[in-house]
Amino acid sequence: MALAVGSGVKVPRNFRLLEELEEGQKGVGDGTVSWGLEDDEDMTLTKWRGVILGPPRTSYENRMYNLKVECGPGYPESPPFVRFVTKINLNGVHTSNGVVDMHAVSALAKWQTSYSIRMVLLELRRLMTCKENMKLPQPPEGQIYTN
Repeated sequence: MALAVGSGVKVPRNFRLLEELEEGQKGVGDGTVSWGLEDDEDMTLTKWRGVILGPPRTSYENRMYNLKVECGPGYPESPPFVRFVTKINLNGVHTSNGVVDMHAVSALAKWQTSYSIRMVLLELRRLMTCKENMKLPQPPEGQIYTN
């Protein structure tokens, strides 16, 4: 079931998130990003996990980056809160706690209700390939943020 984007119809939050969950479970896309609920029993559909595979020919290559995504009560009118769990050196990500700066990521800064968790993860992966990020030295593999 596709959303009627731009039709002026407001899709209830849970319907929208259930659709995103279904896409994540089916593995929509090329497999470079994935997402799902942190806890299958979370009936509020609030806390999600995301994974980004580091793009080839960058300092992120052959690494898996785990993220936490929180879709608050205002979602999808408001963007999700996104935080890397795996330590990463990437412009727009706070080095002390992995929080993604909403103003540094266009999918979050220019958020629209038609955007999705998948789109945010893909945008973060695209940022890894940008000239200013692709060769940044990375923390040792496997390190995570403590908070």
